[in-house]
Amino acid sequence: MKPFEELFAPHLDAAYNLARWLTGNDSAAHDVVQESALRAFRFAQRFAGGNAKAWFLTIVRNESYTWLKATAGRHWVSLDDETADDEQTPSHSQTPELLAIHSENAALIQQALCALPPGFREVIVLKELEEMPYKDIALVVDIPIGTVMSRLARARAMLKLELLKLHDHE
Repeated sequence: MKPFEELFAPHLDAAYNLARWLTGNDSAAHDVVQESALRAFRFAQRFAGGNAKAWFLTIVRNESYTWLKATAGRHWVSLDDETADDEQTPSHSQTPELLAIHSENAALIQQALCALPPGFREVIVLKELEEMPYKDIALVVDIPIGTVMSRLARARAMLKLELLKLHDHE
């Protein structure tokens, strides 16, 4: 069997992204990923080969929902409460106006995505941000591929409605 680092370390960014979108909290996402990595290490012998990313993200998903249940009713830190310290310098083709529009659109999309229930948010994050195939999403979320596709379609429709609502409030 491959060492733990070879199997799961390449997926730490994806794990953090999923945990961050599900918990809505940077600190919680780090804790969830750390706990998930510990569990993956502890139970690595149960990994029977196959898709290491899907196996690891399943653990992350479960840990995220455990965190959500444990903190129900508490206030969360919004995803837009932090600013990125490592923002890239704009290229010559990116005018300040285009950068402002992009930032505003990104903020609206982020706000709309956060408004979705976690079950719908997770399929969008796994498909659109992590670019996972349907069969891997089905493994992570533990639902049939057909359900992944229908949930993703519903999530996209819900996201569109949220974006329209946010746009109307501007």
